[in-house]
Amino acid sequence: MSTRQLADLLIEARWLLPMAPANVALAEHALAVSAGRILAVGPSSELRERFDAREHVVRSRHALLPGLVNAHTHACHALLRGLPVRGPRSSWLRETLAPLEQRCLSADFVRDGTRLALAQMLRAGITSFADQSLHPEEAARAVAAAHMRAAIALPVSEAPTAWAESATAHLARAERLWDEYRSDPRISLYFAPLLSHGGSEALLTRVRRVADELDARIALHLDELAALTEPAAVPGARGEPSGVEDSARAPHRFRPLRHLKALGLLRPGFTAIGAAGCDAADLELLARHGASLIICPQAELRLGARAPLVAPGGDGGALGTDSPAAAGALDVLSEARAAALFCGVDAAQALRLATLGGATALGLASRIGSLEPGKAADLACIDLGALTSAPASSIHDAIVFGATRGQVSDVWTAGRAALSGGRLVALDEEELAALPVRWAERIAMEAAA
Repeated sequence: MSTRQLADLLIEARWLLPMAPANVALAEHALAVSAGRILAVGPSSELRERFDAREHVVRSRHALLPGLVNAHTHACHALLRGLPVRGPRSSWLRETLAPLEQRCLSADFVRDGTRLALAQMLRAGITSFADQSLHPEEAARAVAAAHMRAAIALPVSEAPTAWAESATAHLARAERLWDEYRSDPRISLYFAPLLSHGGSEALLTRVRRVADELDARIALHLDELAALTEPAAVPGARGEPSGVEDSARAPHRFRPLRHLKALGLLRPGFTAIGAAGCDAADLELLARHGASLIICPQAELRLGARAPLVAPGGDGGALGTDSPAAAGALDVLSEARAAALFCGVDAAQALRLATLGGATALGLASRIGSLEPGKAADLACIDLGALTSAPASSIHDAIVFGATRGQVSDVWTAGRAALSGGRLVALDEEELAALPVRWAERIAMEAAA
């Protein structure tokens, strides 16, 4: 009688990058999966003897790592690629993106755009993401149908949006959606105050109270907060006496994180998006209060911002793509390369930002982000070809500086194959490829209106 343990899946790879407890590259290792979770990680020879797997996958020239996490995006904007991109970000949002989004954004736009983005993310090794749209229920349904994992934003605005007409109406719809998904293992929800659509400090305080009641996370783009409070940042603004001579009246640098601290928002469960205006003191403030920071290097640089800072070691940080209309692609691997080139982290730290860092920022570090027993088997395989003979010390460099999303060969979400041999398993590629064509004429007409 066999004493071997049953498993659903056994994956052997040339290299395995667990991300935790140590950020190392393990040669000739394997991973066993059962019921969507990782059972064991160890040398391939040992796991072959230990497990009797229903499916056995061997990737002899590949690196196996946790599925990448896109910690901030607007997935439906996959249908808006090709818009002119000019910085600064606040002007681009106000003058280019927002008017077009207001005219053509609808439930079917969010549904189709999100489905297209899901396919593109899976092809890039992304298994989890945080999304913001004005029809969150459509994004959530698309994610559930694709068996991916996502944190879906609950938008809240004082001004009317495509989702609701007031802050009270936004919160009412948000709480109904919260009740619908509160027990879903793949979809989590968080609050996203839309200050650029119409908001105030009172709105932030109100959202904080609701989030406290539900034990929900909050995410806010720092650019939006700066725009909200900018007039008060200048001495003498609004007719108040400044106490200084006119020659000394220069605008004070607005510190959005200190402002958030004063509002009681800077704490565990809060995520700041966009770090171009942060310095070392801001990063220390975030770390001290247990908040997370998401950087979107390519979108920020393309929109004219300086390269964002990352905390030493990459701790407390995560990577996002922001809108694909700005970044150009839903590609966390290229975001990791940009972080390594411009943000002062090495390749190993950049990959940690792209995996465990993203999981931490989304409140999912106990479930995903590293290859550890008990965690969900959200996995990605990257074909390194001839680079498999490289020493372990350079595998992170080989991936970050030498690999592209086109080398992602296999992806699993909760142990279920989503990409196999470079082909999508459960999504209709021909149907999805037709979506941009179908929407292009309508978007062009709206843009010209």
